[in-house]
Formats: sequence, structure tokens, C-alpha cells
Amino acid sequence: MAQAMEKLGGTSEEEEEEGMDMDVKEEDDDEEDGRIRAMVAGDVEMGGGGRYFLAPPDLLQESGDRADAPASASGSGSGSRRSRPAEEKERTKLRERHRRAITGRILAGLRRHGNYNLRVRADINEVIAALAREAGWVVLPDGTTFPSSQAGRPAAAVPTPATPTATTAPPSPTPPFRGIAPAGALRTLDHPSGRLKGVFTPPISAYDGHCRSVVPVAGASRAGEKVADSSPLIGSSTDSGNDKQLMDLIPRLPERDFAGSPYVPVYVMLPLGVVNTYCELVDPDSLMEQLKKLKSIGVDGVMVDCWWGIVEAHTPQQYNWKGYMHLFQVVRDAKLKLQVVMSFHECGGKVGDDVCIPLPQWVAEIGRSNPNIYFTDSEGRCNPECLSWGVDKERVLLGRTALEVYFDFMRSFRVEFDEFFEDGTICEIEIGLGPYGELRYPSYPVRHGWRYPGIGEFQCYDSFLQKSLKKAADARGHSVWARGPHNAGSYNSQPRETGFLCDGGEYNSQYGRFFLGWYSQVLVEHGDSVLFLAKLAFDGSSIAVKISGIYWWYKTASHAAELTAGFYNPCNRDGYAPIASMLKKHGAALNFTCTELYTLDHYEDFPEAMADPEGLVWQVLNAAWDVGIPVASENALPCYDRDSYNKILESAKPLNDPDGRHLSSFTYLRLSPVLMQNHNLLEFERFVKQMHGESVPMCR
Repeated sequence: MAQAMEKLGGTSEEEEEEGMDMDVKEEDDDEEDGRIRAMVAGDVEMGGGGRYFLAPPDLLQESGDRADAPASASGSGSGSRRSRPAEEKERTKLRERHRRAITGRILAGLRRHGNYNLRVRADINEVIAALAREAGWVVLPDGTTFPSSQAGRPAAAVPTPATPTATTAPPSPTPPFRGIAPAGALRTLDHPSGRLKGVFTPPISAYDGHCRSVVPVAGASRAGEKVADSSPLIGSSTDSGNDKQLMDLIPRLPERDFAGSPYVPVYVMLPLGVVNTYCELVDPDSLMEQLKKLKSIGVDGVMVDCWWGIVEAHTPQQYNWKGYMHLFQVVRDAKLKLQVVMSFHECGGKVGDDVCIPLPQWVAEIGRSNPNIYFTDSEGRCNPECLSWGVDKERVLLGRTALEVYFDFMRSFRVEFDEFFEDGTICEIEIGLGPYGELRYPSYPVRHGWRYPGIGEFQCYDSFLQKSLKKAADARGHSVWARGPHNAGSYNSQPRETGFLCDGGEYNSQYGRFFLGWYSQVLVEHGDSVLFLAKLAFDGSSIAVKISGIYWWYKTASHAAELTAGFYNPCNRDGYAPIASMLKKHGAALNFTCTELYTLDHYEDFPEAMADPEGLVWQVLNAAWDVGIPVASENALPCYDRDSYNKILESAKPLNDPDGRHLSSFTYLRLSPVLMQNHNLLEFERFVKQMHGESVPMCR
């Protein structure tokens, strides 16, 4: 292993600049060409023992071609830069995408299979350092690397010149945990630049990525081009002469066997319009047939939205529960459990919503005369998806505050359906706390033109939240801070296009930290206030809160999309720990989305989005598990294939977790004719059995 690590140290300068930095760099100037020619002509000195570098012929030829190319005629003077043919630049970009995809797979595999002690966004230097330490080497914070037999060597020592024969130090005993340095050795992670989040060590999987035989690399080939056979050296950091060879074959590895694993209940979300706007159950006979099928394949229960806009539609405190009473009786007759969502938001503003259920008519009438009861963006556009949290304690709803309205609704529900609580049919109540029932600001509304992967906009410009902001700024002694950021872009901006959310932007200034702290605190206080009342209304019953998975721009420093949604989670701060602590205070479970998503998929489809759903899921799950609250989950997008189900299973039951942690339940979105198709239902049945810890035939 020590010899292997010596080879690992022998990385060329071009690979360091092009591969490790993960950027497409065009080496156009004379100085860069001179460095490449010098590197090709001679050997490169390595810090961990001498090692010769032999450049491949294609690199040698490419370097020579660039050195011999005539200088550009643009402008006058010998210092002007030379232009490269467009074809060569395109080849460089394709080659870099290929290298980037390989590096991404290597990092994902090490995190998933190796259990290395790496932070959430570890770079390749930290990965190499972890590998070196496992092989018995010492890696100092400045990157100086030497065998553990020389552990007393000072950190500032200069490496000796390379020699043709390198002596191999006897390997030191392997440390008990991977990524941990030998005793007395300094570790890079011992010197963080700021507060780091929980270590990202995803569950070890029986397979890396998808259970597919062929995985194309993003930008693999242009239309009409034939892709050459893949090189047997998939992990090679040097390309062959054919730049179009960008298709890698990944062997199909055995699935993980979940037989004997913990039992995780599975629920299915019912269609949005199962109860119509007249509060009548739609097609109960057909629904009963579907529920019987779900019961026959082992599904534990169903989840249903109980819409405020249907039940209290016309007159305050006049509740019509008849459609839900009929529905709950049908579910009980099918011998299924019920999870019920208190939906204080509108339905119809989300992509995929097939029905429209607005807020109650009497609330809409108030909103027409006082639009400040809704969340508002910087341009004054109101969003009637749900009430602003600024009116939680304001008597603007015909003499009642928003908190009183929510409590009256929940208390009426508890009294009306007491028999279903008593016999255990209703097993959990999920409290809607914002748009789509999620605890977040409506920062990315489709109605206002947002499209993925836009960063969204801050939603704090109604008069009530502005009054709260002014109060906080005055208390801090900086009344000038009583404003939202003026340079945060628009709904479809990217972080780099803004002055507030770009790397090194104003979000990390004194004002930025104040504003984001206030903005996120309003979110936490809203959840705290509503859950306090929910515990009173549903005393003794399990309650839960849904947190949205905002995974785009997760790999940037600011986490821009999370900031606009109210999650103060930049790279140097854990924004989900305060939410988890608030839920712990009320004994509420956390329901999180997007457990079925692969990071690599999003990189291939939207590389510019810097998305990392796997990293986000692992951070949120650990934030909840660290405070000891149950964690449930649901899929963010429709899924019918085994790959998505396997990804959910990995998150639901982390392999070799020392504390035996697992999801408390999973809810599938949602019941539909597509799910009821025979082949999809069979695949879903297989998934349900695995969630229950039963044995199923394995994919080989």
C-alpha cells in the first residue's frame, strides 16, 4: 500500500491544474507552455520519495504543437496572447468534463464505501490526504507528506531531491478507523478555517451510483458522433489520443440485501383531489379498489391533505368535514392507517398540481383589501399561497390572529374525528407551516416566473415582516439595517450574478449575517408557535413537520437557494440544527424530501446548478438524529424504477450505522394510475418488502 501511495504522489502538474481544480483551464501563454515542456523533458520531484514522471506521447505532441504555433497577430507587440483553434478548445473542454466526471465518481465512491472521515464538501486534497494516512503516511496542514517512520520530521522541512531508487519505509499499523492519522501526526481537519458541519459519510452502498451497466458522462459526444470503446483504465487521469472516448462502462454490482433490517412503515399519499372543493369524496368505489391493492402488497397506510380552503371555505369557524369523514371510513374499512396533513396553504401553484384549491374565500376577500397578509417580494408582488408569518400575532383575520385561526381549525378536526384517534386509524398529524405544507418561505414561486435552478428571492417585504425587521435592527443599534438586501438578484439569477450571494459576497458581512439571522429566526419562531398550539390540540398524538429539500446551489459557499428559503445554511454554518432543536422541544418528527435523488444525475442534467441532494439529505438526517427526533421521508419527484427505490432504501437504513439509526416511516408520492400499472406495482411491492425487512430476489 505504501508503494501505491508513492505512485499516488506522482501527479503531474497538468493534472493538478486541470483535474484537481475541476476547472477548464486554457494554457495559452508562453510561460505555461514553457512549464509543460520542462515537465515533459525531465522528471518531477515528489515530496514523499523520488518518482519519475513519464509523459504520454499525446501530451508530448500536444505540448510541442502549442509551443511551435505562431503568435497571434491581434494588436501589436510581442506580449499579446496567442489564439487557439476552436476545435482544440472544444477538445479541451470535452476532456475536462470527462476528467471531472471521473473525479466525481471517485469522490462519491470513497465517501460511500470507504467511511473516510471527511467534511461535507471535502476537496480532492483532503481525499488524497485520507488515503495517504490510511497507508501509514503523515500529511501536515501545508501538504508536506512523508512516511510515518519520519514522524519527528519538522513541518517546514524541504523535501530531498528525487533519486532513481526510492526506499520504501515499512508500513505502520493500519489505524482503527479510515482517515485517522497515526498518533502524534497532525491532521488537515484539525485546522479548520471555520466551524464545520457534521461529517458527510453517506451510508455504504452495495453499489456506487446507479444499478446500470452503462453510464454516459455529461457532454460525452456530439450528435452523430460514434463513441469509441471505453478504456479499461477507467480511473486513468490521462486521456488517450481520441478525445471522443467519453463513455465509461460500470459493472452492475449486486444489490444490498435488506432482509432482517428494521421495519420501516410505508405510506402512500392520496391524490390531491380525492376530496373535491364541495368537500365530497370523489369516486369512493374506485378508491376502495386501489386501497385494497395497496393493502395486498403490504402498504401500511395512506396520507391525505386536509385542506383549509375546503373545510372553512366560506365563513370563519364554520367547518365542513363530511367529505373527510367519508374518506376516513373508507380507509379504515381497507384496514389501513392514516397520516393527515393540516394544509393551511393553497394547492395548484406547483408544477404537477392537477387541481386548484385556494385559501378560504373569506381570507381572499381580506387579502384583496390588505395584501400585506401575504408574503411579498422586493418588487411588491404578493403570493397568495399562504399567509405571511408576519400576521401570526396580528388580528387582521376578522378579529383573530393567524395562530388563533390555525388552532381553531386543528381543535375542530380533533373533536370531529375523535373515534379515528381512539381506534388508532389516525396515527400521525403533519402540521403545514408554509407553502406546499413545508416549513420555508415561498422563495421560488412558479407563478412569478421562477424556473430551476434559480436562486429565488427573499420574501420579507410585507408591512408586518418589515416592521419586525425594523424592530430587530433598532434593537441591534443599526437602524440602517432595517431593509432587505438590494443586490440579491432575481428569481432566476445565479449566485455569481449577485453581490449579496456570490462567493465572498455581502451575505457574510456584518449586515448580511444580521439580516439572514433575523430572516431564519422568523422561520423558527413561526414553527415554534404553531407547534405549541398543535400539541395542545392533538395532545397525545404524534405530530410531524415537513422540511423541503433545496439541494440546488448546495455546493456553493453561500447556499443561495437555501438562504432565500429561510435556511441559514452557508458553508460555515449548520442551518438545520436550530430547526431540529425546535422540533425536539415539541416532540415532533421531521419529514424530509428528495431521498431518491442522485447527485450525479443532477450534475449530468444541470451541471451549472451545483446541486448535491445526497449531501443535503445526509446533513439534515444527521441534524435530526443528533437531537434524537424521529425522521421520516418522502420522494420529491415521481419514481417507479429500482434505482430510485434503492437510493431511498440506502437513506432509510444506513449500512453499518453504529447507532442503528433508520427512518421512522416513508411516504410515497403519490397514488396514481401509473403506479397501479402491473409492472410498476410489482416493483413497488418489492420496495415495500425491503422497507419492511423482508427477503426479496436480488439483482445480480
